[in-house]
This record gives sequence, structure tokens and C-alpha cells, in this order.
Amino acid sequence: MLEVNAWHRRRRDTALVGYQELCRELAASGPGTFGELDSAGARSVLRRFSDAWFAAAKRRNDGDLSARFPRRRRGLMPVRWYHGTFTLDGRRVRIPTARGTAPLWVRLAREVPYPAQQVRSITLLCDGSRLFLEVTAEVPVTTYRPGEEPDAGRVAGVDLGIIHPYAVAGPDGDGLLVSGRAIRAEHRMHLADTKARRRAVAGRAPKPGERGSRRWRQYRRRARRVEGRHRRRVRQAQHEAARTAVSWAARQRVGVLHVGDPRGVLDLPAGRRHNLRLRHWQIGRLIQVLTDKAVLAGITVRLVDKRGTSSTCPACRKRVPKPRGRTLSCPHCAFSGHRDLVAAAIIATRTPGGGTTTSAAPVLPQVVTHRRAGRHLPGAGRSRRDPRRPPHHRRRAGPVGPRRPAPPPGEESLAPRRGSTTPNRKPGKRQWTPH
Repeated sequence: MLEVNAWHRRRRDTALVGYQELCRELAASGPGTFGELDSAGARSVLRRFSDAWFAAAKRRNDGDLSARFPRRRRGLMPVRWYHGTFTLDGRRVRIPTARGTAPLWVRLAREVPYPAQQVRSITLLCDGSRLFLEVTAEVPVTTYRPGEEPDAGRVAGVDLGIIHPYAVAGPDGDGLLVSGRAIRAEHRMHLADTKARRRAVAGRAPKPGERGSRRWRQYRRRARRVEGRHRRRVRQAQHEAARTAVSWAARQRVGVLHVGDPRGVLDLPAGRRHNLRLRHWQIGRLIQVLTDKAVLAGITVRLVDKRGTSSTCPACRKRVPKPRGRTLSCPHCAFSGHRDLVAAAIIATRTPGGGTTTSAAPVLPQVVTHRRAGRHLPGAGRSRRDPRRPPHHRRRAGPVGPRRPAPPPGEESLAPRRGSTTPNRKPGKRQWTPH
């Protein structure tokens, strides 16, 4: 496709970027254009190319001149086949190929968790030098017993955050806090590990334009494998957090979830640390995962305006300074409560579509359920030891100084006195200590 478009540019013709134009060009090119790839797989590649081109054009029309059109060669593109073109047989999948070539059988590490008649499409993709099969299946909506189904009149508010991915305030004074500290620690430790690895190999890295050695290719392969493992860990933790929130809402018979949309903060000018924190937050993925699981549970998700929910007192409706911790304290009416749960309670009273807050008073949670997401992450289990963290004897002493044993009952502490940090020192005289 890139070569064909390059020829069109040389002849000053219109580039082929539309999906229908690309399909007609594929049909006119004849067999062998995409090697042993069949027409269904080739069309999936054409669709991805067309979508990427129009997405870049839209960004450039909006003023983002940093957007580039897809003109770089890629060897591994995700290929999709729809229902009726592939065969699923237990842990084996038959993928169609071009006419006159042998069929391709792919062996899976585990069976597909859906019946074969429910699978609608499969996508073969590569992540971190490993092949994956992404399966799209038609799953029925959960059925409930009479009297236990979600009630459309019961609304709960959901506040999205970094420390707590989902903070939910129910209509009966119940609340849910899903802790995401393990996810944040995974991001930080992976970033520190990546920086240390790059510093270690910076001396033997090839120069720009220089071909790398076999050892350098092996290092790049290992780095891609580690990066893919990190993404899979975080993705699984996000699914666990969303499943916890939806399961809790289903038990509370909540029929509508008002989710505060915080994507407006992405346009605010901020420093590098803030931008990295927002990128690790993955707001769109959290909303999409929660929406998918809520739809399967028969719960409706509506996006509302989040502005001012974490800095407004629910009692007197006045502006409150941003707290340093998780407790919101109002200086006007002496109200105190959890910052994320207060925001979720206010979000539950917001009107979807950017409307104002309704006249209903927010129901603050009185009984809070705490859950933790990402128990599979390193350092989040019972031992809470991350193998990427340095041992205790290699850690740098913090501001509290070295640890000392507690003094025996009735005796003097072994810590130095506050007035003198070095013993046997006379005033006005320097003391040299050998290192």
C-alpha cells in the first residue's frame, strides 16, 4: 500500500486512502499482492490503514501539526477474520490463507472460554514478540431472579481517580472504594526499571543510522517482552477493578451509573510529571471497561460533568480548598468526609449531557466497602515484596535517619540528643571524621 501511494504521489495523482478505493485496488492487483494472506485478512489491514490516515487528517485539520500520516513500513499488523471464515476446534484455530496455499493451523495455550457459535471474530496480533489471539464473542446479558434485577430508579455516582480507580456512592448510604495503589506502584517500578536498564546499555547502544548487533537486537526483544508483560498486568488489574465496581452495583440493585468524565483535565497545561501521571491513568480505558461490564450486567452508564465535585462541600455547597490528603474538610460548616466518596455522591446528582446539578441532596455513604485491585501484581500479595525493589541493606536512609532499637524501660534512649549531633565536641571547634 505504501508503494502504491508513493507511485501516485510521483505521478501527482490522488492518494488511495478510502477503504472502498483500497479494496478495488486490491481486487485489480490480482493474487499474490499480500503473499499468502487471503482477501478477508487483507481487507482488515486496508481498513486499519484507512482509519489511521483519516484519524491523522482529522487531527491536522484541528490544528495538531505533529500528527503524521501512516507512511512507515510495519511488518506485524493485526489481522482480523470474521465469523464463517475461520474454524475453531478446541485449542486449535484454522486461519484461511490465499487460494492455492496450505491452510494455517494455530495452536492456542488454552481453550477459548466461549462456545464456538458465539465467537464473531478473531484477531491475530503480536505484543512483545509474542503472538496473541483476540476473540470477540456475543455474550448474553445477565439474567436475574424476580425482585433482584437492577432498578432504573436507583442511581449511583462513580468518581474516577488514580489512587482509587472507582469510588462509588450508592443511593442507600453505601459506598465502595477500589484501591489502585498497586497499579500506581506497578507504573512507578516499571518506569524506574526501564530507566535503569537504559542507563546500563547506553554505552553500547548503536548510533543513529548504524545497524545494531545481535546482542542489541536481543536486548530490544527482551525490552519489548517486559513492556508487553507490564501492559498485560495493568490491563488485568483494571478489569478486576471494573468487575468489582459492577458486581457491587448489581448487588445494590443499581440500574444507572453516573460516571464523572475527567477528560477535561487533559487539555490543561501542566508539567512533565503531571502529563506522565495522566498517561498512566488511562481514563478512556477505565470508562470503556466499566461500560462494557455494566452493559453485560444490565446497568446503564451515563457520563456527567465532573468539574467541581472534589472541591465542593455537599452540605453548604461552597467552594473548599483542595485538600492535601483524602479527607475533605469544609472551613465554612465544619463538614468532613472522604474526598472521593463526596465527589461520587455529588456526581450522582448531576444531569447527563452537561446539565446542572439537580435539586436532590447528595446521599453521603455511611457504610464503606474497601476492595483492592491488582492482587496479582508484584508486591501486592501477602509478602508485599516487589522483586524490582532493592533489598533493605541497599536502600538509602530516609529523613528519619537510621533505625535504632527502643530503649529499655526506665533507661535513656540510645539516639543522640537534639542539641548536639556529635558527642565530645567543644563549641566553636570543628571535628574531622574519617570516612
